[in-house]
Amino acid sequence: MKSWKTVVMAVGLLSGTVAAHADNGLELARKSGCLTCHSVDGPKVGPSYKAVAAKYRGQPGAEARLIAKVTRGGSGAWGMMPMPAKGGNANLSDEDIKKLVKWILSR
Repeated sequence: MKSWKTVVMAVGLLSGTVAAHADNGLELARKSGCLTCHSVDGPKVGPSYKAVAAKYRGQPGAEARLIAKVTRGGSGAWGMMPMPAKGGNANLSDEDIKKLVKWILSR
């Protein structure tokens, strides 16, 4: 019986960690200005994060490509509207970009 309780507690802790990670990603996107052009569920100026995750799901090197795209900016993959380097936020750190991309790909 003790081992069952341990499993239940572990699952609860992991669920809380995943939820906290999700909230942290959304909060980082919000404070970085990303939600000006993107949303989680539907298109705005740019694609939704769910659409980005679906497009790149299972592709080798997707995380590195998206990190480079967010860092340098670009256009053409989702239409003619260009995305500025670092989403127009010069203060966005490389570490935050990595966190954002991981969060986006987890959608």
